[in-house]
Amino acid sequence: MNLVTQIVWKDIEVVESYEELVEKVIQECFEVEKIDPTSFYICVTLTNPENIKQMNQQYRNINQETDVLSFPMFEKWELDHLFQNQSIQEIKLEEPILQDILGDIVISIPRVQKQAEEYGHSFQREFAYMLVHGFYHLRGYDHIQEEEKKQMRQKEEFVLDKLKITR
Repeated sequence: MNLVTQIVWKDIEVVESYEELVEKVIQECFEVEKIDPTSFYICVTLTNPENIKQMNQQYRNINQETDVLSFPMFEKWELDHLFQNQSIQEIKLEEPILQDILGDIVISIPRVQKQAEEYGHSFQREFAYMLVHGFYHLRGYDHIQEEEKKQMRQKEEFVLDKLKITR
């Protein structure tokens, strides 16, 4: 399995099982979207409410804590163009690969724990959802318009169902 994520721990305790889940979920997202995992990687920062609030203020001018932030490196149309010319079957592992970053996902772990309790499901499910949600933002999807939201939610649930991570 090719690693598709870089994990950064910022002011929270390192938990090995979180790293395994991050890699598993992001890898599945790449497979579902038929993205060559040797072409792109994602940086996932796991942090606390204070740090994510500061980032939300700095980059979005919103002075409040949130659960997940996504910072895509490409516009959706750019990725669509790149991916239409790529096939996952064309991977040649013997050649040196230079990966490009798809983007960054920042997740507040304490917020994920709190939301899992509020929604009545497992931490694993809420954490996996935040990862998939962040991935689809990097992929260019959004949930501002109702039709876009519906499409994004269907994609998110499809990945979680494939991973057998349910509510």
